[in-house]
Amino acid sequence: MDHSAVANLSSRIKQVAGQQMNEAMTKHSLVLPFIQSLGYDIFNPAEVAAEFTADVGTKKHEKIDFAILREGQPVMMIECKMCGAALDAGKCNQLHRYFMTHPTAKIGILTNGVKYLFFTDLEQPNIMDAKPFMEVDFSAFNERFLPELQKLTKDKWDIDGALSSASSLKYVREVKKVFAEEVANPSDGFVKYFASRAYDGSITAKVRELFSTIVRRAINEYINDQINSRLDFAKVDEAASHDVSPQAEDVEEDKAEVITTEEERTAYLTIKAILHKHVNPARVVMRDAKSYCAILLDDNNRKPICRLYFNGKKKFVGFFLADKTEEKIQIAGLDDLFLHEERLKAAVEGYSA
Repeated sequence: MDHSAVANLSSRIKQVAGQQMNEAMTKHSLVLPFIQSLGYDIFNPAEVAAEFTADVGTKKHEKIDFAILREGQPVMMIECKMCGAALDAGKCNQLHRYFMTHPTAKIGILTNGVKYLFFTDLEQPNIMDAKPFMEVDFSAFNERFLPELQKLTKDKWDIDGALSSASSLKYVREVKKVFAEEVANPSDGFVKYFASRAYDGSITAKVRELFSTIVRRAINEYINDQINSRLDFAKVDEAASHDVSPQAEDVEEDKAEVITTEEERTAYLTIKAILHKHVNPARVVMRDAKSYCAILLDDNNRKPICRLYFNGKKKFVGFFLADKTEEKIQIAGLDDLFLHEERLKAAVEGYSA
């Protein structure tokens, strides 16, 4: 699986968005292309077994939607729900039973064709964990999951590496959820911990109530300060490298119709800040156009780092693939740019390779 495969899956999801799809349609339109993107031959039952029999005790002829086979043994089992269906723990019972019957299968996947929940047996051997170690959403793909998916491909199969990463992925995911909950609604224990470190007096109920608001505000301000410090770094560099010569004001007549928004400028500075560890920020240049805002290396339109599409209701960032085609990824806000550091870094390093 590579960036182009992810782009194709995302594009396919957009094509079927809003359509009424049952489970069978979801399997054929969305899940099979996902399996194919991992490099498996979906037309070869020795690799991809549909309706794979997974008897459990007295339950005979139980079938799972797909099993990925290697050397005749199932290594991944996939249970499908119709597109749009919620994926919750209650829908894992069947997959849980299948997982127990075939100890060679170390990866269980629950999917609705858009979201994929990945399970394994970190807590007890051959008993599938109740919580997934990874959740991948191809409608808003997170780049950090691409290396993990590549470990599950036919050509780069690395189950030991996948399971080694699974523990970290699972518990980082859970800690992030807990932290997000604490930031939104701090628990008494969370508040008391910080209050005891910052307040010299007795931690009374009134003090805990006061610090509940203070802790929430302090964390949000700290996060914003970290983001702003990176933006400030880029602004200083931008001011130092800004061309104020008369020639810089001599723009072409058609450029007068191009309006660079404050949001585009902030995104540009954010990208400079993200890349400052990988390239001299002075080499990262913005060149705006009517339909998109280009971020270039060395002000060379043959060295695009990315493109910003901020003129519509939705925001997209465009990255160029190895075959020169462009992949557009939707972002919810400018903070999402930090999620694409590896893509930005790869773009820059690709021009010096």
